[in-house]
Amino acid sequence: MQQTATLDDLDINPRIIKALKRAKLLDFGQILSLSAPDLERNTTLSMRDVHMVHREVAKAVKKPAVISALELSSESCPDCHKIFNLSTGDGFIDKLLRGGILSKGITEVAGASATGKTQFCIQLCLTVQLPRAQGGLGGGAVYICTEDVFPTKRLQQMIGAFCKTIDKEFQKIQFGDQIFIEHIAEKEDLISCLKYRLPKLLQKNIVKLVVIDSVAALFRSEYHLSESTKRSKQLSSLGAILHELSSSSNIPVVCVNQVSDVINPSAKSHGKQVTPSLGLTWANLVTTRLMLTRTIYNVTIERSDTAGKVLDKYESAVRKLEAVFAPHLQKDCCHFVISSDGVKGILIQDTPD
Repeated sequence: MQQTATLDDLDINPRIIKALKRAKLLDFGQILSLSAPDLERNTTLSMRDVHMVHREVAKAVKKPAVISALELSSESCPDCHKIFNLSTGDGFIDKLLRGGILSKGITEVAGASATGKTQFCIQLCLTVQLPRAQGGLGGGAVYICTEDVFPTKRLQQMIGAFCKTIDKEFQKIQFGDQIFIEHIAEKEDLISCLKYRLPKLLQKNIVKLVVIDSVAALFRSEYHLSESTKRSKQLSSLGAILHELSSSSNIPVVCVNQVSDVINPSAKSHGKQVTPSLGLTWANLVTTRLMLTRTIYNVTIERSDTAGKVLDKYESAVRKLEAVFAPHLQKDCCHFVISSDGVKGILIQDTPD
């Protein structure tokens, strides 16, 4: 909410302005967030005066201009309304996601251990550095680790393979130099990083992607069952900060999440059932949820040199990426493998879930 005016600029009785100042209600957002009975109680104003305050403050708040669907599609609208797609670096997955990860909102990548969550996020850190015409956003990435040490060796391996797949003019990009890695073990440090240190990087316009790997690590073990309300409030606060960062800078925020087993005696499926951690509170904060799982199938992958000669072959587990929910996607899935080059989509016929 943009506030360009002050209380003194409002066309209301000075007596009412005095009452608002006496109650220390100077911010328009704070005033509008209070219900009429709460505002009446805090200021001792009449209900008629309270309704007048709400009406005049709402008028004074700067509102975004109304835009048409054509302006959105042609990107002729103001920058604050534009939504871009960040390519995942793979055509199969991009097709499922209708172009890639949205530049606004929180995208959750959930899955059990060894399903490819970190590999997927590292690949995003590479594609984001490409120009928009190539599926990127033309900037670096911030990668916040809350559990394991960042896999630097794997990053270098993927950079080498990634450079072979892009046009020669982009191979001069120093992909490793534009990934800013932060290791955080406490949720208070995470909030501090997101509120104070990260905005300084965003102001320089050198960061176009934020990855948190993972959110669940900081919120699963620090609370007792009796503290569920406290955890919900802190998760909501974290979600609000992430949405503000994404919206104000128009950058994707990707959060890795773990999964928990689902105990359902009436379920007919023999497979292990899991659900993303952190419950309904976190689910309501997520814009897009992607679920990664391992299937029971394997495929043979060949590794070749630049001349096309096969150097070796190895087996790789087939994994599934499912779009669970998103504002622009139907529920669907595709399959992929993790090779030495990174995450690669594959086409498999008649494979059960």
